[in-house]
Amino acid sequence: MAVKKSGIDTSVGKNLPLLLRSRVVSCPDTVLQASKNSAGVFELFSYKQVYEKVIEFAHALKEFGIVRGDAVALISDNRREWFITDMALLSLGAADVPRGCDSMGSEIRFIISYAECRTGFFETERQLCKVLEKREEVPLLENAILFEPVSAETAVRAQESGIRVFSFAELEAKGARASDAERTAIEAEMDKTSPDEIATIIFTSGTTGVPKGVMLTHDNFIAQVEVVKSVLTNTEDGDLWLSVLPVWHSFERVFQYLVMGLNSGLAYSKPVAAVMLADMATLRPQAMCGVPRLWESLAQGVFRTMRKTGGVPYKLFLFFISVGKKFSWAREHVRGLVCRLHRRSRILDALVGILPLILLSPLYALGNLLVYRKIRAKLGGRMECAISGGGALQSETDAFYRAIGFKLLEGYGITEAAPVLSVRWPSKPRSGCVGQVYPCAQIKVVAEEHGRIVSGEPLPPGKSGLVLARGRQIMKGYYKRPDLTEQVVDKDGWLNTGDLGVLSYDNEIKITGRAKDTIVLLGGENIEPLVIESALCGSPYIESAVIQGQDKKYLGALIVPVKEAILTFAQERQLPAEPYGALLESLPIVNLIRDEIDRCINAGTGFRMCERIYRFVLLSDSFTVGRELSGKQEMMRHKIAELYKKQIDSLFD
Repeated sequence: MAVKKSGIDTSVGKNLPLLLRSRVVSCPDTVLQASKNSAGVFELFSYKQVYEKVIEFAHALKEFGIVRGDAVALISDNRREWFITDMALLSLGAADVPRGCDSMGSEIRFIISYAECRTGFFETERQLCKVLEKREEVPLLENAILFEPVSAETAVRAQESGIRVFSFAELEAKGARASDAERTAIEAEMDKTSPDEIATIIFTSGTTGVPKGVMLTHDNFIAQVEVVKSVLTNTEDGDLWLSVLPVWHSFERVFQYLVMGLNSGLAYSKPVAAVMLADMATLRPQAMCGVPRLWESLAQGVFRTMRKTGGVPYKLFLFFISVGKKFSWAREHVRGLVCRLHRRSRILDALVGILPLILLSPLYALGNLLVYRKIRAKLGGRMECAISGGGALQSETDAFYRAIGFKLLEGYGITEAAPVLSVRWPSKPRSGCVGQVYPCAQIKVVAEEHGRIVSGEPLPPGKSGLVLARGRQIMKGYYKRPDLTEQVVDKDGWLNTGDLGVLSYDNEIKITGRAKDTIVLLGGENIEPLVIESALCGSPYIESAVIQGQDKKYLGALIVPVKEAILTFAQERQLPAEPYGALLESLPIVNLIRDEIDRCINAGTGFRMCERIYRFVLLSDSFTVGRELSGKQEMMRHKIAELYKKQIDSLFD
């Protein structure tokens, strides 16, 4: 493999199919895919096997009528067939338009129609039926290819509406019959694809309104692949990455490609605790990516299990977690791993941390023997590179994983940047920030007012402002919307991320909120709700929190409690658990949440008086995708404002 001193891997090729081909040359027998068969047993497929399958499937799609420049819908969750379809389409110069299985019918029909897709891939007939519900909204769709078997009834219904239905297996069998000359023709087609050609159109989740199609090119992804080895230095060739996130998200999508850059493989699982933990035990993967909610759920699951155990084991668990947090704090100070938002002496940091580190070392070693290593074992036992992205990681969750010695790196990015802009480097995993700027990116923080740029001049380290990004990974633009593209990307190529943040003295980023989410109180104080919400969700009793207070005297909050934790609390105090809504209104539960809010939000945890929560409402139902949450599980504040108008109004009566 050719890697320059600059850390750029020059062997990856100019486009994504050539990246795959380059790995067939350098590591043909390394496992690229681990996928469960019908019996639930993992089957392993090498780079060479997958590449041959991609060539064959691309030939079948070419015969099917897919040509360069086509946009093809890909409605599926992460699975082996998704990757093969993606690479086959890219091999022909086509672009995929992805979406997840749980997407609403209106979303699926919108993107298929807007992107003018003639062909669509669907994981199951359930997704196809969402299209058939209102066939008139997708007049251009002619072909549907399904990964899973389709019922005769649905097939007939589709055909009667003018959509031809095929199975993935049919096309797979057709491709397997390709001649040597036909296979060579596909490889020649791969070579034709330029770095600037569109690889995918990813429609944003629409947290603020109508989704926008983000056009990402081959080079947007290749730029990140070229330097990944210089960043994730704690990975090795042949590592297995557990794939659990929706692959239509840019975060998981880019890691499908970064894994190839690392000469590693993908193992397909599901973001369901029972399934994922079982797969971790079976495969013992070395790496994985997850959204903050996934890492929070795993941590909360550990606490729930220990709380049920009760007695001395639970008290010892809490004691050693506390020891672990203090030990990791001291170790970070000694090693110079404190995010420097202000000028500070590394020598002084080391002096502050050295004594606690020495005193706590024996206890930490005992904690590792009794507690920490057992928790790590549940996560496979050999996880060397775990990454959190797609949202803000709560400080409490971050501290928990550091306490148990689990290497969790937080990253930052947005879809329009394909998406990686920063990540904590394994060699310098500083807490309190989202890591160093990614090598192929440029970041600057500029002065802003209500989300608008006041000056394009970069602010000095430690000063908060609007985060702008530039580099090869910045999108080509919004599909069919040059007007919207011009609003976020200036003539010099700087992308307005819409995020508020601050650069440290070590060129690391700390994200403090979203410009459009900023709440301005009646007294003129600017409040970043994301920081407060993240702190609140660090409580084992709080699942979700939404801060309110625009143009009000004080802040209020909608709180969704962790139901299992509330029921356990009620059982311990012999409170009637049914009906659940009445339980949430009972004084002991209200006082419990009040105490948790005050514990999380106070001067000692770094919050101002104006950031205190004065009133709150407890909601009995968890937020769900398509209702309060986007496909990325981000809160859709405009939807929440509509759905809970009555409750929000009651906060300020």
